[in-house]
Amino acid sequence: MEHKLTTHIPVTYEGAGKNIVIITLIVGTLDALGAMLVYRADPVKLFQFIASGAFGVEAFSGGLKMALFGMSFHYLIALTWTSLFFFMYPALSVLRKNKYIMGLLYGMFVWIVMNEIILPWSKIPQSPFNLKSALIGASILIVMVGLPISLLTTLYYNKGKSRKSL
Repeated sequence: MEHKLTTHIPVTYEGAGKNIVIITLIVGTLDALGAMLVYRADPVKLFQFIASGAFGVEAFSGGLKMALFGMSFHYLIALTWTSLFFFMYPALSVLRKNKYIMGLLYGMFVWIVMNEIILPWSKIPQSPFNLKSALIGASILIVMVGLPISLLTTLYYNKGKSRKSL
């Protein structure tokens, strides 16, 4: 059985920018809330931790300014993952096969890329691999990032020509 990965769907990007921003705000907020709840993290410290990717350990003593940098980085990363999926969706038919499985797989993909490529290149303090922590982190990204991106992107493209916004 031949599987086509590149069957295109007709695309008009009316309202796409607004929808990408909405999806970004949703998944960025869900991801941050998930981390705060699961790790019982103080929001300022959580975003300082994210800022430490660019600023190193100095971010932890940088107060609210570093937390705001971290929040900006966090939503920029969410925007990147949202945009990637959003613009690949019409080009790759595999993304349209099952929105739930694709959300699960996309969340796992995000976790792998972030933890195996992005974070090792950052200044975030590295810790040894821990299976329990990896499973928790991957679960947060699957439920709070991958699934919402897949579900909301599918909703956008399925609205057809009467599409306005989510």
